[in-house]
Amino acid sequence: MTLTADELYRRGLDHTNEGRNGAARRALAAAAARCDDADLRARIAGTLAYVVDRTGDPDAARRLCLDALDDARVSAHTAAIVRGQLGVLALHHGAVDEAITWLDRAIHDIGDDPEHRASMLMNRSVAHMQERRLVAARADLERAAGDYARTDRAVDAAMAEHNRGYVALLEGDLVQALARMARARRAFEQSPVNSAIGDLDRAEVLRDAGLTTEAESILERVAGVFGAHRMRQARAEAEVSLARSILTHSPGRAARVARAAARRFAALGSESWTARADAVRLRALLAGAGIDRTGAPVPAAGRPPAAAEVEATAAMLDRHGLRADAAALRLAQALSVARRGSALPRPPRVHASAPLEVRLLAHEVAAARSAQAGRDAAARRVAARGLAVLEASRRAFGSLDLQTSIAMQGAGLLGAGLAAALRSGRPDVVFAWSERARHMSQQVVPLRPPPDPRLAAELAQLRQLRAENPAGDWLEDPRAAALRDRARERQWESVGAAGVQARIGLPGARAMLADGESLLSYVFDGVRLVALTVGREGTRIVELDWTRVRPALTGLRADLDMSASVQAGPLAGVVGRALQDRLARLSALLVDPVFAQPDPARVVITVPGVLTGVPWTMLPAMRGRVLTLAPSISRWAALRAEADTRPAPRRAAFVVGPRVARGDEEARVAASAWAGATVATGDDATVDRVAGVAGVVEVLHLAAHGRHAVDNPLFSGLELADGALFGYDIDRMPRVPDVVVLSACEGGRSSVRWGEEAIGMTRAWLHAGSACVVAAPVVVADDIACELLAGVHEGLAAGLAPAVALADATAKTGHIAPFLCHGAGF
Repeated sequence: MTLTADELYRRGLDHTNEGRNGAARRALAAAAARCDDADLRARIAGTLAYVVDRTGDPDAARRLCLDALDDARVSAHTAAIVRGQLGVLALHHGAVDEAITWLDRAIHDIGDDPEHRASMLMNRSVAHMQERRLVAARADLERAAGDYARTDRAVDAAMAEHNRGYVALLEGDLVQALARMARARRAFEQSPVNSAIGDLDRAEVLRDAGLTTEAESILERVAGVFGAHRMRQARAEAEVSLARSILTHSPGRAARVARAAARRFAALGSESWTARADAVRLRALLAGAGIDRTGAPVPAAGRPPAAAEVEATAAMLDRHGLRADAAALRLAQALSVARRGSALPRPPRVHASAPLEVRLLAHEVAAARSAQAGRDAAARRVAARGLAVLEASRRAFGSLDLQTSIAMQGAGLLGAGLAAALRSGRPDVVFAWSERARHMSQQVVPLRPPPDPRLAAELAQLRQLRAENPAGDWLEDPRAAALRDRARERQWESVGAAGVQARIGLPGARAMLADGESLLSYVFDGVRLVALTVGREGTRIVELDWTRVRPALTGLRADLDMSASVQAGPLAGVVGRALQDRLARLSALLVDPVFAQPDPARVVITVPGVLTGVPWTMLPAMRGRVLTLAPSISRWAALRAEADTRPAPRRAAFVVGPRVARGDEEARVAASAWAGATVATGDDATVDRVAGVAGVVEVLHLAAHGRHAVDNPLFSGLELADGALFGYDIDRMPRVPDVVVLSACEGGRSSVRWGEEAIGMTRAWLHAGSACVVAAPVVVADDIACELLAGVHEGLAAGLAPAVALADATAKTGHIAPFLCHGAGF
């Protein structure tokens, strides 16, 4: 049967909406060949123009629309539709003012036609977003949603909801952004192109949340989808977004990706998008050397560009109305000049409505200008004001994921403030900035979430998938990835903020100390590593040799794991001596220069990300001392004050996961120290059992194999009878014990994010409200764990503080192990 022109047009529309560009072109071309109606021919031309533009010929697309408007037979209603299409074409190529002009007239002329008006409103909302007219963008989206409801267009209505999420992202509300995008995402699942369009924006939310590894994986996949559908403009846009994310930790790669995207845009004749891509490339070249998200050094991307090239690109961005991009580029140029010690011109003024990234960059430039002029106090004040803006934007978020993201966006300002503090040589200033760096992501006190059966069900499904695929890449399974996303989204929504905990100052910190106690804060600004000690007798700042510390850290974890695994045989001695040599070297570099007489018997330690994983209890200079590794001194002080009002622990529970050698014995012996202890083994050792006992005991001991997920730390897990206990499971518990003991491989290991922040199972328990977690960052031999931790429980049951109990058990058993108290060990 031969199809009519109208039927072919409808088929072409369906192909277009599903992203089947080749099929759409064929159907629309056939429709045009059979059409003798001027209005239908004009509509065919408008849709075909969209496809032609999307596949790389913008000039031909524009000519199709203009030729259609030249036909005097075309009705006013159809002309409005074509003008709306011209607005879309202008928007795709960054001509925002032109797009709004076309769309304003089209919306005015279209009348009460909800089907076409909704699309025009959607497109105009995007133009408003690009100009950061967010109130106008939201109003257009609400009108579009109403029109879609009248026409029963579920996928389009979902796109409106998705775009409302993007407005929330621009406003800085990551929770609302992800929630709206998640609701919309389910309607896109049947279309790879629509899914990719949604994922492109969702990746921006994840990037702003500090989850750059996941965001970049999504963006690489999205670019591949667009490439497979020959959508060259969309592919290049995804590459620009990818380059922007990589810019934070790998400027060399960011420059290469942005350069490739710029070439694609130039071939398409998209001047504004070419300028955007060039701006990211130039910012990568201006970034210079630095440190990545783990604190490791990052080489410069290349020679800084000439000032004239930077200004030419910024001027091009200004001409296209991309003022925030232009300001960010000029600020990056100013920051690069300041870092090189050259004369610094006055940077551009930044409006209060500018994106958060631009406002933070402006503060960083101002701090650099002050430092360059030798005004370090002013540099610290400016950096502090910028960080206050960032902290205020995150104060409503109780989720651990979102709290740790703050370090990524504040890394530049933190570095500037820490460097200026170290140059001051003043203990009070160094302490204040050390606390700002440590406490920034912990000042929000989370609100315990209500029960969420759907989240529980999704985590249960994830446990099953993890059991089916025990390899480390289990989250790459599409089913697991979808469940992971939904679980995280629900957790972001459910965990709110109950309040804000203030930072403590140096006098307040000193007042918390008893005789024989000391605070030891290691401070790293990317170049210098110093140790600040605070005791009842006074304070000291000690410069440490980072150039020697860094190589001593390399291979530390491997040595610890090997030593735990090789306990007997001809290699045991060699392995043991290698570890002891490394520990002695680290002790000499990190501890020996620090303590003056009299040596403190109890030490509270805080560390930057580069020192995460150091087994402090095993360092020769620390042996015999009572140690606790605090997330911040402010948090330790608050927990210690609470401990004074907390009764001594009376109830303990022990849960033993499968395949733990001596696990049952460990639990039985340790439980004998407590009256009426609960012990769950075998099939009874389930996630729900852990959650149940966690709410009624003061001490919880988990003896289970663990596995750390580097890129998804809160999906690290302890293996129980029914699968893994995830970090997100801990946040679901209405109440958690005061003390948690993790007798597990990797139970105390954390991923370092953005230099200062670490996140993992220990941090999850502390975030949920536990005062202390006893854990090790590496494998511990079963025999040592069994004997040492039994001794720890003897001390806990006798009323000793956890760190004191651990030190006593170490002395009695003679076992030198990497177990450490995290939080308030005393």
